[in-house]
Amino acid sequence: MKLLAVTAPVVLLAAVASAAWLAWPARTMTNPRPKSPHAASQPDADARTETGANAQPTPERAPLKLPLKNPKLVVSKSAHRLELYAGGQPVRVYRVGLGQRPEGDKERQGDLRTPVGDYYVCVKNPKSSFYLSLGLSYPNREHAARGLRDKLITPAEHDRIVRAIDRRQRPPWDTALGGEIFIHGGGSASDWTWGCLALDNPDVEELFDSLPLGTPVSIKP
Repeated sequence: MKLLAVTAPVVLLAAVASAAWLAWPARTMTNPRPKSPHAASQPDADARTETGANAQPTPERAPLKLPLKNPKLVVSKSAHRLELYAGGQPVRVYRVGLGQRPEGDKERQGDLRTPVGDYYVCVKNPKSSFYLSLGLSYPNREHAARGLRDKLITPAEHDRIVRAIDRRQRPPWDTALGGEIFIHGGGSASDWTWGCLALDNPDVEELFDSLPLGTPVSIKP
């Protein structure tokens, strides 16, 4: 009888602990939007790090009036600022994080730099590893010309890039110039990406829901 008296509480305690363990993932693994890697095979896709994952909450603000008239994004790398324009007027300003080597223009795959120049949104990925992402049309004509001059790419690769830009399509992302430069979430507090532009999650969600493909993006030093 003493053995039964001791064993019953132990069994009950084990059952309670087991139930708590099984219930834990259901409470902690929920996510408002699905996530899966975007083009994870390319080293320029995004920083494979969690240092920018602690996004700060964004204060409440009036919603944008959609659809936006002639939207455009202007990025100042030195100021870590991304501005959204509509109808020629600024309507939003966001803090932005850059590549781990924030100074200078991007020249090649793996240099950890955020490119400078004029681009357009060529991809919208609702299943980004970093919440949501807008792909930019890097490399552009200027990068292709410089890459050909410096013998980083072949004449055929140069022509592929130029044809895609002329057609307002996604340029090739498989050359030595790199690619997969995105505006994505994950946090703007530091320069932590592999060349992408990182926003706080509420900010990139607002842009993702507001901007069509083809939206111009100008990135300044």
